[in-house]
Amino acid sequence: MASQHSRAELTSIPVSKGVRAETVAHGVGVAPSVFLLPAVSLWWRELVRFYRHPSRWVGVLLSPLVFWLLIGSGLGSSFRAGGAPPGHGYLEYFFPGTLILILLFTSIFCMMSVIEDRREGFLLSVLVSPVPRASLVMGKVLGGTTLALLQGSIFLLLAPTIGISLGLAQVIELIAIMFLIAFGLTALGFCIAWRLDSTHGFHALVNLLFIPMWLLSSALFPISGASSWVGWLMKLNPLTYGVTALRRTLYVHVQPASDVADLPIALIVTVCFGGVAFLVALLIASRRVHS
Repeated sequence: MASQHSRAELTSIPVSKGVRAETVAHGVGVAPSVFLLPAVSLWWRELVRFYRHPSRWVGVLLSPLVFWLLIGSGLGSSFRAGGAPPGHGYLEYFFPGTLILILLFTSIFCMMSVIEDRREGFLLSVLVSPVPRASLVMGKVLGGTTLALLQGSIFLLLAPTIGISLGLAQVIELIAIMFLIAFGLTALGFCIAWRLDSTHGFHALVNLLFIPMWLLSSALFPISGASSWVGWLMKLNPLTYGVTALRRTLYVHVQPASDVADLPIALIVTVCFGGVAFLVALLIASRRVHS
């Protein structure tokens, strides 16, 4: 019933008579309402759909939490990153990496909806409607980004349990950084899911791409202790700069020498990553029209 309601809402959007179908499909030169209404509808649909399945959001949140507690407590104080103060153990070091893992898992689960929508016929109804492709991409990506941000914010509440005191300005900065990271990951997940018809194939590609990205993002170990070729891969990995931005914002008074870049550079790379991933998603969705 919810799928039919959303389908009717999207297909009944008015389009100006002077706008050609091809122009509408690419989202160029259309009225703001024609772009915003389907984007907001798809955004809201992603949120409702995700939280209607408790097993999804509970698994997305609890799996990294258990991972963080077991690995962080297991290594404990035996791990010391360069520049870390006394008493700064692996739980503190691994906290930003776990936050990234939650954002990554949520993005993966959300972009599975692209494949599910194609299988249920909902995506086809959107594609044949006068909805700009840019609205489709924006709604899907912003929906996954919002969900990832909500899940990450819940985990962020655990920061005081390991001695991380967060002020209001820090919380705002962290939320902004998490938004940028989640936006890039969700857009990248959209690019992968758009071309696939199988969730099994999606999982296979995700494991091949996203998990190595996370492992090589300095989430588990600093770049200073890695071998030279692994260090270069970490420097080329855009997710490394997202972890660095989170770590430098969380630990304001501790600036580890093992980080790959300063905060401004890390933010610039993170913004560029999200922008490029979103543009590629737009390009892929637009090409689908001509196929």
